[in-house]
Amino acid sequence: MATDFNPNNVGIKGTLFGLPYSTDDAKVVVIPVPWDVTVSYGAGTSDGPEAVLEASSQLDYEQPDLSEAWKLGVAMADIPEVWYSLGKELRAKSEQYIQWLEEGSNPVLAKEMDAILEEVNEECAQLMKYVEQECDYWQEKGKLTVLLGGDHSTPLGHIRSLTKKHKGLGILQIDAHADLRTAYEGFEFSHASIMYNALKDENLGKLVQVGIRDYCQEEADLVKGSKGRVVSFYDQVIKEEQYAGVTWDAICEKIIVELPEEVYISFDIDGLDPKLCPNTGTPVPGGFEFEQVMYLFKKLVQSGKTIVGADLNEVSPSDDEWDANVGARVLYRLINLMAMSQGLL
Repeated sequence: MATDFNPNNVGIKGTLFGLPYSTDDAKVVVIPVPWDVTVSYGAGTSDGPEAVLEASSQLDYEQPDLSEAWKLGVAMADIPEVWYSLGKELRAKSEQYIQWLEEGSNPVLAKEMDAILEEVNEECAQLMKYVEQECDYWQEKGKLTVLLGGDHSTPLGHIRSLTKKHKGLGILQIDAHADLRTAYEGFEFSHASIMYNALKDENLGKLVQVGIRDYCQEEADLVKGSKGRVVSFYDQVIKEEQYAGVTWDAICEKIIVELPEEVYISFDIDGLDPKLCPNTGTPVPGGFEFEQVMYLFKKLVQSGKTIVGADLNEVSPSDDEWDANVGARVLYRLINLMAMSQGLL
């Protein structure tokens, strides 16, 4: 770390949040995964890590409830060019396959499309192994890890890495979508299947979803049949309770009591109001204000529960950097709250 760093000056370009840390001396390592091969609507989130990195250097560090948070030490690992390039190549193929599905699955092309599906599934499985190994590597060096996608398929390896060490871990998912589909569109590691895949892990204790407002019957049935392992706080129900006079504070209490002592936060940016993430892949009307979600996370920390890891996904770049600007601020606050829960701030 540069000993002459002045947090009041201009941030250092090319470093996360403009901070003077490397992955060697940082306490928190952000692992970028530039991948959006299986997205079912809008692409572009593979460029999310680079966009967030670029936008992050212009934010300031102080908060009313937390001074000198920049001293924690946060750095981003290198963006893996090999996975970025492979993802772009496979995305072109998956778009052909999705178009074939949407146009009625012409049997003349079935063999060619089956080959594409098999290739995509194989490479996605390899990506999940890479992510798990990368997370294991940094954790073995004593680092806290946060994953930055990419689409919402990317954190599966991160979750698997942490459940090996934290059995009974609970996931707090902020999202517009339930992501509980079984191999959506045939993609075993679809961004719409991340939580379905996570639940296959016997070491995972519970999944608590917040802000869900776009889901199918299959997903609703899974929640109902989970015997309490999956608890969903739907956006419509949350809003109706608030309109009837229930405070957000009281709703947060109901959410937090459902979680175990160790928590992993999975944050799909589309859980926010789309005005804060207009270019995300699958925007849905409704959602949360920025500070609403941060209030929930802060209440979680104040409850004494520990945030052991987190991810931020589905940030898609825009011409004016707005999406990346919001994404960078979500990431900064999320990391600080994780550190607070572990007594590091």
